Amino acid sequence: MGAGNKPDKSLVVIGHGPAAHRLVEALRARDTAGAWTVTVIGEETRTAYDRVALTTYLEGADLAYPPHGPEVTVHNGERAAAIDRAARTVTTSSGRVVRYDALVLATGSAPFVPPVEGRDLPGVFVYRTIDDLDAIRDYADGRETGAVVGGGLLGLEAARALQGLGLRSGVVEVAPWLMPRQLDEGGGAMLRRHIEDLGMAVHAGTPMSRLEAGEDGAVARVVMADGTDIGAEVVVFSAGIRPRDELARDCGLPVGERGGIVVDEACRTADPAIWAIGECALIGGAVYGLVGPCFSMAEVVADRLLAEAAGGSSTAVFEGADLSTKLKLMGVDVASFGDPFAGPEQGALGVTYTDPVAGIYKRLLVSDDAKTLLGGVLVGDAESYGTLRAYVGGSLPGPPEQMLFGGTEAAGGDLPGATVICSCNNVSAESIRCSIADHSLTDVPAVKDCTRAGTSCGSCVPLVKKLLDAELTAAGIEVSKAICEHFAYSRAELFDIVRVRGITSFTQLVEQHGTGRGCDICKPVVASILASLGNGHILEGEQAALQDTNDHFLANLQKNGTYSVVPRIPGGEITPDRLIVIGEVARDFGLYTKITGGQRIDLFGARVEQLPEIWKRLVDAGFESGHAYGKSLRTVKSCVGSTWCRFGVQDSVGMAIRLELRYRGLRAPHKLKSAVSGCARECAEAQSKDFGIIATEKGWNLYLAGNGGMRPRHADLFATDLTDDELIRYIDRFLMFYIRTADRLQRTASWLESLEGGLDYLREVIVDDSLGICAELDAAMERHVAAYSDEWGDTLADPDRLSRFVSFVNAPQEPDPSIGFAIEREQIKPLPLEVIK
Repeated sequence: MGAGNKPDKSLVVIGHGPAAHRLVEALRARDTAGAWTVTVIGEETRTAYDRVALTTYLEGADLAYPPHGPEVTVHNGERAAAIDRAARTVTTSSGRVVRYDALVLATGSAPFVPPVEGRDLPGVFVYRTIDDLDAIRDYADGRETGAVVGGGLLGLEAARALQGLGLRSGVVEVAPWLMPRQLDEGGGAMLRRHIEDLGMAVHAGTPMSRLEAGEDGAVARVVMADGTDIGAEVVVFSAGIRPRDELARDCGLPVGERGGIVVDEACRTADPAIWAIGECALIGGAVYGLVGPCFSMAEVVADRLLAEAAGGSSTAVFEGADLSTKLKLMGVDVASFGDPFAGPEQGALGVTYTDPVAGIYKRLLVSDDAKTLLGGVLVGDAESYGTLRAYVGGSLPGPPEQMLFGGTEAAGGDLPGATVICSCNNVSAESIRCSIADHSLTDVPAVKDCTRAGTSCGSCVPLVKKLLDAELTAAGIEVSKAICEHFAYSRAELFDIVRVRGITSFTQLVEQHGTGRGCDICKPVVASILASLGNGHILEGEQAALQDTNDHFLANLQKNGTYSVVPRIPGGEITPDRLIVIGEVARDFGLYTKITGGQRIDLFGARVEQLPEIWKRLVDAGFESGHAYGKSLRTVKSCVGSTWCRFGVQDSVGMAIRLELRYRGLRAPHKLKSAVSGCARECAEAQSKDFGIIATEKGWNLYLAGNGGMRPRHADLFATDLTDDELIRYIDRFLMFYIRTADRLQRTASWLESLEGGLDYLREVIVDDSLGICAELDAAMERHVAAYSDEWGDTLADPDRLSRFVSFVNAPQEPDPSIGFAIEREQIKPLPLEVIK
């Protein structure tokens, strides 16, 4: 420190993106001696913001990072114009001259726009900054079609943004498939199916020739090399990036042949006083465009600057990057890790699973002895990404095919220390373990604060929790199963407390067996338990305040803020008169209708104040709630069975109706689905359901704990050739035992896997009555059946419950004619033939 306690050294950072922000924050956190004064020069008028989540800006998200403290000087809206290396000064576009002892270039990158004819036409944009998005949004108003050139990560995000602005949009990608840098051909093909299902056209494998103008002189169409026209009144280029290295070039610093400021492993340029980080840096012959490597560079430079200011040295170096990535594109989970393109030349073998119905593609690449994981691709289901990525380069804990189907729940203690757990912040398993031990960390928030693991994209948090649990267990510390800070009990323990003590309210439970006032975790759990035990209508009294958004309004909240209406149609059996009522309701309220795979007709787009009026007409026609909003029975799907099918051996429709009417309204830890197939041809897909039934010549085969969707699992055969009464008795007990013992939000598939003894143990409990509780389980189900009442029918008869169905707080019960409602997002329709020639 110099005279007057002012810092001795001046750091200037050019650029204010994520990498620059991370550098400044890392320096502030560690510079306890106050050795550096920091000045940031940012070309944008805004302070640093999260570019990774750029698309969410159009949805109203606030992307701004927390501001730096007063000790950091930030000049926004000024471009660094020149660097004088001899004088160690930076001159800005406003004429400001700033001296530096150390200079960090974090100038990022610029979008690459191919030199095609028409690229300068009005209506042609790039997709890089918030200002770009503002310009696109303003121009798109009143226009109908758009196209994005580039089918990579940012290109698909841009296409999503255009769709969100109400444009029918398409994607143009010169490679044969989407996301060619992250996905193999199979993964790209599956992603394309998902994108096209959203009404978006994909043009892959053909280069773009030019852009053509319409009569108004603005862009009107994209012309492909094969002559194909794509109608587009808005065109966005997202075809790659180029490092912003012009400042380095102008001051004589070495740059790469294809761009990028050349730096060493410490991120230092040829000038010892100048560093470069982020997308402008060429390190080890590569430029990195992912946030994880950019953050790692920032951390390295912060360590180096602090060490040198203290008169010492640092060994911190950039050790390469994990280019694994996981994201949700337009609602589709997409992930790649390790080397997703490893082939026979690397001694790689591929293990692939494809489910075109569910839209799932998974591929693992392993060594030729099938013991080492080299890489992989996941599309449609990326639940296992965190654990799979952690095993890249190491020995697999099980057979590759088992890893594809959920066999990745290895204990955190099994992971090698060098395994990168958080690729965004380059945090290893060993670093997390040491932090837990050195700082006596006992919960995930403390681990996140100490290590930064899980503080960016969050995909590694489940693995962080496993590591923490493993370390605490190894240290002899009991790992809490508490559902939250307000209850020191698991869900199963809370269920028993409520059942045995006869507790009927959350207040009573938290006063006698908890602390505080509860939270968004424990309140819905207790609400579900109370409902499972027949504690009255879920919107009655205090219970109403415990419900989550869906149960609060007895409807499923959709992404545009409206709700869906799903009447129950047992067995898919419906009369013409009732079909007409559904059609009339959809027409009169302007609802979007869809026939689902679960034999339901869903109606979308209802505003909250419309729900009672809609349901009044449906209830009057004999419909009741389908419970699509609740953690409860959704559907019992069926084929037509022996009634119509020449192969059917039992009445599957009749059994499906009987089961659905028996279990309707049954609240559980998670949603429940069932199906009944009338013969072994299995047309109802019963083996992918929580409880599935397949007819035999002698009766019914019962399958338990199957699961479709994000983590497919075939159900296990529990019993064969059951009579009707035996079948229902075993299902009764299975459901009640699951409700009594499962964890919060635990589906039957993972619940069965967690049961010690598995299926054999379950069979002992509900067939042999090994615990002596079958009579209790039977009685509990009978109470549910006897007490069932339609939630919407009851709500319509109660003015107090109806009073909650208003769009605005304190709004009148009747609609205000002075208030208009605008549809945020129309139903997306495919591009018409006249647009695609």
